[in-house]
Amino acid sequence: MTVYKLRAIWYTLSSTLVLGSLIAFAIFGLKVGIDFTGGSMMALRFGGDRPSAIEVERSLDGMDLGSIIVQPVGDHDANIRMKTLTEAQHAEVLKKFSDTFKDVSELRFDAIGPAIGAELRTKAIEALIVALLAILAYIAFSFRKVSVPVQNWKYGMITVLTAFHDTIVPVGVFVILGKWANWEVDTTFVVALLTILGYSINDTIVVLDRVRENLHRMSGSFEDIVDVSLRQTYVRSLNTTFATLCGIIAVYFFGGASLKPFALALGIGIATGAYSSIFIAPPLLVTWEKFARRKKQ
Repeated sequence: MTVYKLRAIWYTLSSTLVLGSLIAFAIFGLKVGIDFTGGSMMALRFGGDRPSAIEVERSLDGMDLGSIIVQPVGDHDANIRMKTLTEAQHAEVLKKFSDTFKDVSELRFDAIGPAIGAELRTKAIEALIVALLAILAYIAFSFRKVSVPVQNWKYGMITVLTAFHDTIVPVGVFVILGKWANWEVDTTFVVALLTILGYSINDTIVVLDRVRENLHRMSGSFEDIVDVSLRQTYVRSLNTTFATLCGIIAVYFFGGASLKPFALALGIGIATGAYSSIFIAPPLLVTWEKFARRKKQ
C-alpha cells in the first residue's frame, strides 16, 4: 500500500496538529521573554538551599521594580525577570539579595529596553516572511522546466505549506509550555524556527527533486512515479533526521538550562519535518495533480 492510499490518516493528523496549534496560539499566545518585551533578567545561584519564589519576591518589597517573575532553574539557580533596571538599581537589587540570602552569586544579567524589544519582534517576523517568500521563488525557479503534469510553482507552494506545518507545530507546543510551565520564547526560538525551515525544505526537496528526475526517466501514472521517488529517498531522510536528533537530544540533556528551549523547539520541528516530507508532501502533490486533472475533464 502506498503512502498516498493512507492520505486521509496523514491529512487528519496534520490538520489536527496545525489547527490545534493555531487555536492555542490565538487563545493564549506565546509567552515572550525580555528579548521581545523589554526588561531585565538576572540569573542567580544560591550556595545553600534555594529560597522559594515567594521568599525572593518578598526580599525585594519596597523597591519599585514592577512585576517580578521568579523562575527556578535546576537545584540551586533561579531566573528573576523585572522591569528594565538602571545600573544603580541593578547594584541595589544585588545588595538586597546578598544581605537577605548571604551565599548568592549572579551568573548573568541582561537588560533590554522596550523599543529594542519591539524592534526585535518586528525583525523576527520579517525574517520568517522573507525566508518563506525566498524559498517559494527559489523552488519555482529550480523546477521551471517541470510543467507536466504539475506546474512548477506548485512544487514551491507545497514546500512552503510543509515548512509552515513544521514550524507551527513547535509554536503550538511552546504556547502550551508557556501557559502551564512558564517557558518563554526569545531570539533563540526564532533561530530554531529558521533552522527548522532549512531542514524541512531540505527533506521535502529531496523527495520532490527525485520526482522531477523520475518524470523524465519513467513511464506510468504520476502517483506511481511519486511513490517510487519516495521509496528511493525516505531512508536518506530518516537517517539524516535520526543523526541530527541524536545531537539535539544531547544538547537538551547536557547543554544547560538556557539551551533546553532551543533544543526542544529544534527537535520537534526536525522530527515533524521528517514526517511531513514523507507523509504530507508526496500525497499532497498527487492530490493536487488528480484534482487538476478532474477539473479539466
